Amino acid sequence: MSYQRLIIVGNLGRDPEMRYTPDGTPVTSLSVATNRKWTGRDGTPGEETTWFRVSVWGKQAETVAQYLSKGRLVLIEGRLKPDPSTGGPRVYQRQDGSAGASYEVTAVNVRFLGGKGTTGGETGMAAPPEQGEDIPF
Repeated sequence: MSYQRLIIVGNLGRDPEMRYTPDGTPVTSLSVATNRKWTGRDGTPGEETTWFRVSVWGKQAETVAQYLSKGRLVLIEGRLKPDPSTGGPRVYQRQDGSAGASYEVTAVNVRFLGGKGTTGGETGMAAPPEQGEDIPF
């Protein structure tokens, strides 16, 4: 038996998008950014943003679509879903020509953190993308 569980805490990069499958099952897509900041040995600050494409299914999909919006801080529990063609993350090219990657996650549980309009900036979580910043999906 094998098992995986991924937990991410980050901010929505855009408003949730809800749709229905042909059999009527609701599914909501989220774009979630997390970031990590550090200081190198030479004192130079560094920052890394990782994007996750999250799918939320069923009743929880409807709730997420109704109450979440761009910038909200969320905790997602789920499982990683590899790209079927490569077995890894989805790789893309940013507008500036640099390479980026996003990771597919199927949510099992979504928790709303902070109050409405909370972006988590004070907690060190990823801030919502600035106007013009590349969102990979």
